[in-house]
Amino acid sequence: MGQNNELREDAKRIISRSIQDMLPDSAVEHALVGVDLPGSIYVAAFGKAAWQMANAAARILGKRIRRGVVVTKYAHARGEIPGFQILEAGHPVPDENSVRGAEQIIELMKEAGEQDSIVLLVSGGGSALLEKPEEGLTLDDIQQVTEQLLQCGAAIQEINVIRKRLSAVKGGKLAMMCRKARIYQVVLSDIIDDNLEMIASGPACADTSTYEDVRRIKEKYNLRFSEKVEAALQRETPKQIDHVESVITGSVRELCRSAARNAGELGYEPYILTASLDCEAREAGEFMASIARSIGKVGQAGFVKPCAIIAGGETVVNLTGSGKGGRNQELALSAARGIDGMEDVVVFSVGSDGTDGPTDAAGGMVDGCTMARLRQAGMDYEKIMKDNDSYHALKQVDGLIVTGATGTNVNDVAVILCR
Repeated sequence: MGQNNELREDAKRIISRSIQDMLPDSAVEHALVGVDLPGSIYVAAFGKAAWQMANAAARILGKRIRRGVVVTKYAHARGEIPGFQILEAGHPVPDENSVRGAEQIIELMKEAGEQDSIVLLVSGGGSALLEKPEEGLTLDDIQQVTEQLLQCGAAIQEINVIRKRLSAVKGGKLAMMCRKARIYQVVLSDIIDDNLEMIASGPACADTSTYEDVRRIKEKYNLRFSEKVEAALQRETPKQIDHVESVITGSVRELCRSAARNAGELGYEPYILTASLDCEAREAGEFMASIARSIGKVGQAGFVKPCAIIAGGETVVNLTGSGKGGRNQELALSAARGIDGMEDVVVFSVGSDGTDGPTDAAGGMVDGCTMARLRQAGMDYEKIMKDNDSYHALKQVDGLIVTGATGTNVNDVAVILCR
């Protein structure tokens, strides 16, 4: 049995078309056209989709923009935008450029007068890309806490509860730095329930989390922090902000609908299981494989072949090794064992932003012969999974999905294609 190239080509078409559907240009245009933005307009864009969003805003608002700042992930900027300063910074762990970017945006916001408007263009990744340590903390403190949270497998919502209290710009604090001008916030959501408090750690949104939430997260993952970090965690965040208007322009639900529509156009009957997938990546992969197996058993699954089974959301990886990979790659590889030997089945998982973990891949794709190819290459599946080394394993068997930076970020989608 060889690779099912027809299914793989269909998978690539679904990935490409669905990401194209999620590009923020039209969404930003819809959010800005006809909106009352008095005075001079100051634009601050931060997140993985910041350049694309800012470029759309520049086209729509034109010379009304007095000044703009873009802070995005390394290799995500696509050239100059007239009137904008563009910085690239670290993700998922903030770096010195994250702090520089925050300082530039704070300066821009303070420049706006009472009769002016500030447009915030916010997308996923902003938690790391925009950073300014709270008083008494350093960037190194935040980096260490972030690494600890990522390694223990904490969910993004839990990570953000902690990060808000260590930052001078998260949890509504950025908005509180400028109470003169009106703030209009356009948000591309990478959070499962589109909670504004959690997207980029809610820099312009009142925060309802409390220290009790912090304590619960610490106990859940047995986290230990320094005294100065503990002191910062106990400071409360803004609970009421009344000078910000927000609109959400895209979400993982839309990504799932797009994948379903594109799969349907290729002749697959689409089924959206969920847009709220938030378990461990390898558990999600095993779940997807179990569904794939049941499709082939008459009367068990209730799916009609050819079909596309779709699940959107954001899984986590509990690091047990020092290998290279990301949550989408680990999900795909964990599905490989469950579909070993099956014909006419492909499972893929992809991040809409084009980057999965600290790799150049957007995700991974496997089929019924992936395990056989790993064995032929002398690779030990159990060792690969223990080392969290999905990247090198998938690269060996032509299972990496590489899109490059896409210019959007509305979470992940995993799909089973079955004929």
